[in-house]
Amino acid sequence: MEKPIAKENRSKKKDSKIIKKIKQNMYKWHRTLGIITLIPVIFWTLSGIMHPFMAHFFKPEIAHEKLDIKPIETTQIKLSVQEVLILNKIDLFKNFRMVSFANQTYYQIKTVRNEYRYFNALNAKELENGDQKYAEYLSRYFIDDAKSNVVKIELLTEFTSQYKYINRYLPVYKLIFDRDDEMQVYVETSSSKLATYNPKSRQIFIWIFDTFHNWAFIDAIANTYLRIISMILFLSIILFSAISGIVIYGFMWKKFKKVTPTNPEGFLRNNHRKIGIIVSFLTLTFAFSGGNHAIQKWQPNVLPKMIYEPIINVSNIKILSTQTKVDLSQLINISIIKFKKNYFYQCDLYDAENEKWEKQFVNANSNLLEKNIEIEYAQFLVTKFSKMLINPTSNCCEMDGTESYNPNFVLKSSSILTDFDKREYGFVNKRLPVVKLEYNTPDNTTYYIETSTSSLASVVNRSTRLEGYSFAIFHKFLLMEWAGKNIRDLITVISALGILIVSVLGLILFFKRK
Repeated sequence: MEKPIAKENRSKKKDSKIIKKIKQNMYKWHRTLGIITLIPVIFWTLSGIMHPFMAHFFKPEIAHEKLDIKPIETTQIKLSVQEVLILNKIDLFKNFRMVSFANQTYYQIKTVRNEYRYFNALNAKELENGDQKYAEYLSRYFIDDAKSNVVKIELLTEFTSQYKYINRYLPVYKLIFDRDDEMQVYVETSSSKLATYNPKSRQIFIWIFDTFHNWAFIDAIANTYLRIISMILFLSIILFSAISGIVIYGFMWKKFKKVTPTNPEGFLRNNHRKIGIIVSFLTLTFAFSGGNHAIQKWQPNVLPKMIYEPIINVSNIKILSTQTKVDLSQLINISIIKFKKNYFYQCDLYDAENEKWEKQFVNANSNLLEKNIEIEYAQFLVTKFSKMLINPTSNCCEMDGTESYNPNFVLKSSSILTDFDKREYGFVNKRLPVVKLEYNTPDNTTYYIETSTSSLASVVNRSTRLEGYSFAIFHKFLLMEWAGKNIRDLITVISALGILIVSVLGLILFFKRK
């Protein structure tokens, strides 16, 4: 009969072999996963480190970030928009506004062909190539350069590798100047806004970041969907590698190889372990938030197309644009909207003495001031845009401005934002002022409407809200905003460096074991 002690010893040896096998397999998988993701980790960490340096620490400066808005010079306006259109034999158009440059004031007319034409408000004469000339004027103003030659000017209707969706505005003009810094300026003439500017240094950074952080080279080889799938695959492997490292070096370290002063591999592994444990949480959060962010890119963003532009017949506007009952001395701009079976002048006013902005809506057929119409108009636009988001191929202009509100949309709250906030509608959204409309929907949808252009600036629901929070907090360290951008970006750089060092130490260990 076998003695109990011998049986127990045999059982312990068997358990020891099982534990050893588990240890070997865990090490093997951890090393394998680490090697597979080494190149992607190097790409992401190094390009991620560059971002704070280029975006904040060494961000190029520009003379003017926005156009200095002044009241329209009334002495330069002799004709109304109706008179100008009739004189130029234009019956149908989409909208108009006023722009001033080169000591002249023009009506900027958006035609039914989505072209912008410029007519002098004094004599109705058309400015040849007016949109390009205005784009050049804006660009020179923003960079404060009246002398450098324009090497190239082109109209962009789609986002490009250098002009990303993060800039929001479309269409825009891209102007390249003959300067040492090879400055590129992007402007939206329909709103007189600077979209972005890229000197040579920033162009190089954008290429590096787009290539190694966003993996744009896959788009050139295949398509966006393959790029997203590849990124999610590698990010998933990084997550498993980080989790296996936490298990090995965090919870089971005593069961693994001991470190001795004469064991160089143990010394490397010890440092790999210590730094790895420190940055393991950061690795998980970077990978998770990055993957979640990539998934959101699966559906193409249709925001630039979310604009309401019905075709207007000039004969339907009874009150001349020069006869609106507003204080013309405070008038910054004027445009028109179609709403509730009628037309309204949308007038932007600025009281310089009291430093107060105001928007007024005047009935274009009765000349009566319509109060509290902006929120109502924004609600109407939400109804239209919600349908377009469901069916992006629908034509926004098929609606005639008489549709009723969606009965499923119960308004929870409304407000007008004149500044960006740090929660949902940050600087990245670009457009201001906007109307914020919160609805009692199952997914707590909030719409941000720029009424001045009848555009959808942003729409946020539960899923996009959570993704935005996770990316802001775990990928961009928004929780450190209280310490200032420089401190926040410095911590981001240190975190990315920590992950890079752990990966390199792991690579050295891998070759030493060979």
